[in-house]
Amino acid sequence: MTFLPIFLAAFGGAVIGAIVAFLYFRRGYLKRMEEAQGTYESIIEEAKKEAQRIKKNAEIKAKEHWLNERRAFEKETQRMRKELEKERRRQQERETQLEKRMESLQRRERELLQKERSLREAEDRLAKQEKRLQELIDEESRKLESIAKMTREQAKAELLKKVEKIASLEAAQLAHRIREQVKEKAMKEAKEIIATAIQRCSASHTAETTITVVPIPSDEMKGRIIGREGRNIRAFEALTGVEVIIDDTPEAVTLSAFDPIRREIGRLALERLIQDGRIHPARIEEVVNKVKEEFEDYVKTIGENTILDLGLSGMHPELLHLIGKMKFRTSYGQNLLQHSIEVAHLAGLMAGELGLNIEMAKRAGILHDIGKVVDQTYEGPHALVGAQIAKRYGENDLVVNAIAAHHEEEEPKTPIAILVAAADAISGARPGARRETLEAYIKRITKLEEIAHSYTGVQKAYAIQAGREIRIMVEANKVSDIEAEELARDIARRIESELEYPGQIKITVIRETRVVEYAR
Repeated sequence: MTFLPIFLAAFGGAVIGAIVAFLYFRRGYLKRMEEAQGTYESIIEEAKKEAQRIKKNAEIKAKEHWLNERRAFEKETQRMRKELEKERRRQQERETQLEKRMESLQRRERELLQKERSLREAEDRLAKQEKRLQELIDEESRKLESIAKMTREQAKAELLKKVEKIASLEAAQLAHRIREQVKEKAMKEAKEIIATAIQRCSASHTAETTITVVPIPSDEMKGRIIGREGRNIRAFEALTGVEVIIDDTPEAVTLSAFDPIRREIGRLALERLIQDGRIHPARIEEVVNKVKEEFEDYVKTIGENTILDLGLSGMHPELLHLIGKMKFRTSYGQNLLQHSIEVAHLAGLMAGELGLNIEMAKRAGILHDIGKVVDQTYEGPHALVGAQIAKRYGENDLVVNAIAAHHEEEEPKTPIAILVAAADAISGARPGARRETLEAYIKRITKLEEIAHSYTGVQKAYAIQAGREIRIMVEANKVSDIEAEELARDIARRIESELEYPGQIKITVIRETRVVEYAR
């Protein structure tokens, strides 16, 4: 019973504390509500102001946009009006010109009608005169028959016989004169065309093609290329098939190989190793293999660049690859790609001079030796092989024929085929184009002079212009002019049958008669 008052007092205190706490928190809550209400109203007010400002800016931008659109519309309208006015003036000018042309045509029509009437009148007069002339001719013919005691047919036959004899002689003389004039003119024009083409096409002389010099940054690099006990250089030579020559030449290393492709792969690989700086057998093998993989793309790029330089397009990728491979082939020391480019330029220049298709001439020129770079699976002369390949990859029949006919394995069907053959001969026969040993050169010169001296009446013979011409002096009392012509032909045929040479050899026979007299 003693705990009841204490419990009631504690309970009453708790109730009073709860009421006080409730009233305290209610007051704080009401205060926060008032603050939130004030904040809400201020946010609403600011939002209204911001909305009015945005609205005002939007109205201003809309007005500016409308003004800009209006100005652009007015400007476009003004431009269109000017164009319409200009077009109207052009139409008026055209109408004026048409009216003038119509007047001119009507005037010419009147003139033609007048001329037609005049011609009909002249034809009538001529018909009357012809009739009168025929009557006079018939009358004179009857008189002549009575005087000559020959009929008209007999006189006509006799006259025709004499006229035919005279005409035959004159025709033979005229034909001979025309042939000589045509031959002289054709030779002159051909020389001018070829000379013009050669003058406009510059090309390099033949050069040594079995070595390649690779520059190095310093002579210290030579030791790194050789490697410890020569292991680097041995690995490089084994992987590339190229001999590396390291001598006293400053800042240079020489690569030697008869295969130009191997030599080029060796050059690219060595340059890459020098640039990288890491030179050891494993790295050498890695670089050489990578260069070999990239070499096919490099070859195709050479072909593409060559075609672009010539101004051609639309060529099959396989042909581009073969053109690129020509850079690494030689013929008598002459680079095959440079030779083909030169032939393409010469053929194109001569085709331009003659008014022929320049593009077809260039295509045939760059592809004419394509058969020299294919593998052993193809058999036959390189001209026919090249024509077969060009036809397979979609080249024009004109180009195919020019390739096949440039060494006379096939009959040329177009002038372009003849031009390509001529350009090939010019490129291969020009001085410095191809390499020839001294022994072979002396042998050919000596043989030319021996052939000339073997004929009766030859006094002296000289091979000049590096064997491109031979001049022969004959004794005037033993060889006549006609015999001199026959002698030149005989020597030419014998040279063709006994000697092998690029281009052509000119045979000049000189017969001189001197008469000396003294006056005392």
